[in-house]
Amino acid sequence: MKTDPEPNPLDKLPSTLKQDLDKNLCTCMDVPKREVIDAIVKGALTLEEVKKQTYAATGAGCCVQQVERLIEYLSAPSPRKRRKGKNKVAEGNRVS
Repeated sequence: MKTDPEPNPLDKLPSTLKQDLDKNLCTCMDVPKREVIDAIVKGALTLEEVKKQTYAATGAGCCVQQVERLIEYLSAPSPRKRRKGKNKVAEGNRVS
């Protein structure tokens, strides 16, 4: 039985959010972006849960939007890959 490999959570992020993973996302509390991503992947799906697990966004709050953006991207379902030859639109119903 063939199993699909575990998806890489970073595949859900746009290229701009994949940069500087080892640099601090939260400078007040010295929390790297990778630590925030790991917390989200492990189930912290709200800002409050990320704060509890990482202490990010508990200082001045200047990183709150960045943390929320990571939560938004990483908690979204992965896009499904289309299989070749599985077009659901019948030939006669195709719009030109």
